[in-house]
Amino acid sequence: MKCLFILLFFSITVFLKKETIAEGLNGQKETPKEIIILQINIWQEGTMVPGGFDAIVNEIVRSNADFVTLSEVRNYKDVDFTNRLVNALKQKGLTYYSFLTYDSGVLSKYKIREHKAVYPLANDHGTIYKLVTMIGDQRIAVYTAHLDYTNYACYLPRGYDGLTWKKLPAPIIDTLKIKEMNTASYRDDEIKIFIEDTDDEIAKGSFVFLGGDFNEPSWMDWTEETKDLYDHHDVVYHWDVSMLLHNAGFIDSYRHVHPSAVTHPGFTYPASNKDANISLLTWAPKADERERIDFIYYYPNKKLQLQTSKILGPESSIVRGERKKEETLDSFITPLGVWPTDHKAVLSTFIFNP
Repeated sequence: MKCLFILLFFSITVFLKKETIAEGLNGQKETPKEIIILQINIWQEGTMVPGGFDAIVNEIVRSNADFVTLSEVRNYKDVDFTNRLVNALKQKGLTYYSFLTYDSGVLSKYKIREHKAVYPLANDHGTIYKLVTMIGDQRIAVYTAHLDYTNYACYLPRGYDGLTWKKLPAPIIDTLKIKEMNTASYRDDEIKIFIEDTDDEIAKGSFVFLGGDFNEPSWMDWTEETKDLYDHHDVVYHWDVSMLLHNAGFIDSYRHVHPSAVTHPGFTYPASNKDANISLLTWAPKADERERIDFIYYYPNKKLQLQTSKILGPESSIVRGERKKEETLDSFITPLGVWPTDHKAVLSTFIFNP
């Protein structure tokens, strides 16, 4: 009987201790929180289609994203674009924070504690920026990237030059030549600098996210299963940026939720924007240039769980100079009305367990 009493007392004590730990400083239990991230290439700040800026604002409002990573921030007429966006969102009743950036940009629902240019703009070869914030006592590092668009080597197997965009006499399928052009870009250098910067964040226990237009495919999309699809012309290639991220332990959110590049290719470019002329939406009008080049990556953490990852944008793409509705199993969130860009966006939702 005495032993039973001691065991019962011990069990109650442990239970109460766990309950106390689970409660926050305010005496309430901490519940899981959603972290929603939106990556969108805004196509020259939405200037390429009528009503483009308002469409960017409306899609951010609808997404309810905690963090928005932007590509093609230009600050036309010396107007700070992300600040303009923050003010427009405030008119919609939403509070976001940002800082002055060029080429890529980032918005946060949480006050920014730190920010820096990880890879500053130089001769339009791409950028990476970082913001640091806190959710409760959890440090969050969000990086936004718009990587170098030159030496676009995935066009070689499609029969186009990745520098001049001129049609080639024949597709180039030699992987050594593809690698030579691909690594002549700054993309791999930029991602190496990003990975180096994240070492300190990971050591601090930060949640680390990266959203961006990489201007380069994923190695998980150019495999044996896809070599006869999308004008890959039998090429299997380990694209350098995605391999660097994979080897560093980062996870591609869309491909993690949807492992098959056949059933869920997740194309983000070129989107069939109904308000833009097809000639503005394609670089290779005689090829199938559909590609997944917009990504949200994250570094695994036991307190962070990926829930969903979806494509936001038109269900149609441009294929050989024509509009074509996708017949895949991808989950699309179709535009509210005007779509502001020639890309499709990526929307990933995570659960944070304090």
